[in-house]
Amino acid sequence: MARFGAKKTTGSRNILLSVILFLLLLFLLLSLISSWSKSSLDEQQDNLERVLIQSAVHSYAVNGFYPESLEQLLKQYGITYDASRFFIDYTAEGQNMMPEISVIRK
Repeated sequence: MARFGAKKTTGSRNILLSVILFLLLLFLLLSLISSWSKSSLDEQQDNLERVLIQSAVHSYAVNGFYPESLEQLLKQYGITYDASRFFIDYTAEGQNMMPEISVIRK
């Protein structure tokens, strides 16, 4: 009878070890996915800012002045973005001065 009791203890240890290992692997997987998601958002933010600046410079080269507003720039070049994720600060100083363009993640 003592042998059967000892096996149950070893079996419950194995189950506990398996559960802990599973939870550790699940945590590592979720951390990896979160890291990839953050990296993707950083890249989207950088790309959006770069496209806005390039479009403003292109507008100046073609028209001789920078767009007066962000809406004008977005409409003229057909730029779309996820407004729930990013805020764009577009400050025009004048027609012949490069506007300050900042993309901020919400």
